[in-house]
Amino acid sequence: MNRTIDYIIDSASGGLRVEQYLRRRGYSGQNLSEIKRMPESVLVNGIHYYMRQQLSAGDHLSIRISETKCSEKIPPVRLPLDIVYEDEDIIVINKPAGMPIHPSLNNYTNSMANALAWYYQEQGKPFIFRCCNRLDRDTSGLTVVAKHLVSGNILSDMVRRRKIHREYQAIVRGAVTPSSGTINAPLARKPGTIIERTVDFEHGETAVTHYTVTDMQNGHSLVSLCLETGRTHQIRIHMKYLGYPLIGDYLYNPDMEYIHRQALHSHRLCFTHPITGKPLEFTALLPEDMRRVLSPSSPA
Repeated sequence: MNRTIDYIIDSASGGLRVEQYLRRRGYSGQNLSEIKRMPESVLVNGIHYYMRQQLSAGDHLSIRISETKCSEKIPPVRLPLDIVYEDEDIIVINKPAGMPIHPSLNNYTNSMANALAWYYQEQGKPFIFRCCNRLDRDTSGLTVVAKHLVSGNILSDMVRRRKIHREYQAIVRGAVTPSSGTINAPLARKPGTIIERTVDFEHGETAVTHYTVTDMQNGHSLVSLCLETGRTHQIRIHMKYLGYPLIGDYLYNPDMEYIHRQALHSHRLCFTHPITGKPLEFTALLPEDMRRVLSPSSPA
């Protein structure tokens, strides 16, 4: 993927070396190393500069990213993509339930990564897959993918520093009591399995989930959940720990009467754009299979 990022050097940054300025903009050491190997990748006022050269206030700095390789082992496959937003740096997708994020042994050609590989192949553009907030296969909703190495690094760092606000919607059976609160219960791998997790106050990693009931229909509660941490299966286990497991969850609560996948949807994403610094907010409506559970016409 090719991208030129332009900066005008302000007075506070005058006197910094190029590498110092870029580190302050969120570029990693690996980013700088890779950019240095690209042809004519650093220009100041149209003149080639080295990373160690000094900038002056008012300079026009251009970083020219040229990625020619594609992700290996991700075959392009023509699959539907619900693109919510796209620019030169990121793409936000509303992923359907049942679609894995990336290929695996048993899901080699039906993932979101396969669909993106096709999408960019059709445009004649190379694409390295960099998904920044991964969702379980059967969780629907919003996820953000970086389109080049710099936006990928900055977004990943934002995830680590919990600067990406994620709000989920889930459906559980019954009336959740209390109707709002915080679940603070550490999570660890369940003994004897590589997939399942469990609450473990002795050996688990910190996990915090805030929840609020937003609706109740047909004997089910619609719950809004915000994460402070992003542990594997965090919402699914925390709601089970509270006593209200997600319906349709084959691992933790195989209650398949109304839905055949965990009733969990990534509803809202808020974050600062990794390159422009502009605040962004995206929402995705509750999918049809979850709406049916709450519909007045559904059997109670």
